[in-house]
Amino acid sequence: MNSNEYIKQALKTESLDTEAINKRLCENNRLIHSALGVVTEASEIADQIKKHVFYGRELDRVNLFEETGDLFWYLAIIADELGFSFEEAMAKNIKKLKARYGKEFSSEKAINRNLQNELEVLK
Repeated sequence: MNSNEYIKQALKTESLDTEAINKRLCENNRLIHSALGVVTEASEIADQIKKHVFYGRELDRVNLFEETGDLFWYLAIIADELGFSFEEAMAKNIKKLKARYGKEFSSEKAINRNLQNELEVLK
């Protein structure tokens, strides 16, 4: 298969219901903005760590602190839009982790997760 054929075949699976997509874009603009922001800030954090680990640059703790704050800013928008607090999210996360690992982490429990049990804890 050449690249032109791949593109032709791949585009057959593209969602082209522009009316419905535009409606969802308008309805979810805060979530879209914050999701893209989370990815951007997480990438900036990863880039700082990459430069430290692989390029030998000094770890820029000030920048990592700033990017972490920016990440929280975008997460605050998601929390507000979906109607939950950070405390609720943190508490549910700990419940999920306890359901997954019990008292402490193990590789075996990480590999053999009971996803249904974790989902029940999150409801």
